[in-house]
Amino acid sequence: MDMRQVEGLRAELAEFVADVFASVPRRDQRAKGDCYLRGLMLDGRRKSIQPMAERLPDGSEQNLQQFVNQSPWDPMPVQQRIAARMVPLISPDAFVVDDVSFPKDGRMSVAVARQYCGALGKQANCQVAVSVHAVSDTASVPLQWRLFLPKEWDDDTQRRRVTGVPDEVRHQEKWRLALDVLDELARWGLAPPVVVADAGYGQIHPFRAGLRDRGLDYITAVRGDTSVHPAEAVPSTPQRAGRMGAPRLPRYREAARSVKDLVMAAGRRSLRRCTWREGSRGAMTGRFIVMEVRPAGVAACKAARDQAGGRDAWDGTLPAETLLAEWPPHQPEPTDYWLTSLPAHTTLRLLVRLAKIRWRIEHDYRELKHGLGLDHFEGRSWNGWHHHATLVTAAHAFLTEQRLAPKADTPACPSTRPSTPSKTC
Repeated sequence: MDMRQVEGLRAELAEFVADVFASVPRRDQRAKGDCYLRGLMLDGRRKSIQPMAERLPDGSEQNLQQFVNQSPWDPMPVQQRIAARMVPLISPDAFVVDDVSFPKDGRMSVAVARQYCGALGKQANCQVAVSVHAVSDTASVPLQWRLFLPKEWDDDTQRRRVTGVPDEVRHQEKWRLALDVLDELARWGLAPPVVVADAGYGQIHPFRAGLRDRGLDYITAVRGDTSVHPAEAVPSTPQRAGRMGAPRLPRYREAARSVKDLVMAAGRRSLRRCTWREGSRGAMTGRFIVMEVRPAGVAACKAARDQAGGRDAWDGTLPAETLLAEWPPHQPEPTDYWLTSLPAHTTLRLLVRLAKIRWRIEHDYRELKHGLGLDHFEGRSWNGWHHHATLVTAAHAFLTEQRLAPKADTPACPSTRPSTPSKTC
């Protein structure tokens, strides 16, 4: 957006800031928040503090640095207010779990480590954040962020002190952070219609079991080598080893198979054609198969035993899940797989549309990162990172509001204009 467009939205932005930043105690701090949001929305190659301050007529680098990096305002109530404001507007079809990486130089930025960096597609020095988004086909908004703290940071007292990592924050796996976020959103009164995640989360059975324990439906991508049993498979209980032998756990007579093998065995004759959305090049259509399966493996069995109340209470049956797989024409084998708690009689269009709804956050992530500077933050502190991520979320939410509920005299917002009209299948 150019300066004229930003200035044309000053009244609407002032109302938005007064509401969303009401928890920030001082009026001068809220004014700095307004200034920072305008800096994020204004055209410019870099959205770090110095160049933003130089572009704004009322910009002060010192004031913005203090507001983002040193000021103790709590970002959580701001995120809560953004969520309360945006979820009814978006009317989400799903909450999407995702993570995003930020390449970094050096070792003193908070939570930085050599780890897989999705932005570069390889192992690299970076930060990683877990996020949960409310998503529909027309819009999405991040609801909350968790900065992933690598294991090596747990005992690195020097870097923890310099970057201000709170004492109670310790290393947790990304899937556990995602469940923590969903628990926090539940405390805010926000329940997902369904949880969607890629294979980085869906492949982890305890994550899916955690969603099931919370009464949340899900549809998550998995790899083709994921082990399952056919739904009709029933475990049997082996005989005791002698009269005084300990009882043995039930077990399946047939070995587990990969989801790829099951779909390949069903063959192309079982595929069904589905059009789920209008894309920029026309209707998006594919061929899919749906079948009921039961997860396999040690992690799945342990989760089932825990849910049943322990080893003695478990009957050996693993909870059924629905397998969705896509097998495009001219491909020798299926290309994508998902497991879902939604029943097999759920319409195919709905299953596919939800499985693929992550396209929306990929679209909006481009705006968050490249248009609004999510990955441009140059500070190193825990507070600074969370303040910046919250302010970028606020800017994105404000622009999404303007696009979804435009006024006659509101300038067009190129940074959030959808790339293509969408239809619900």
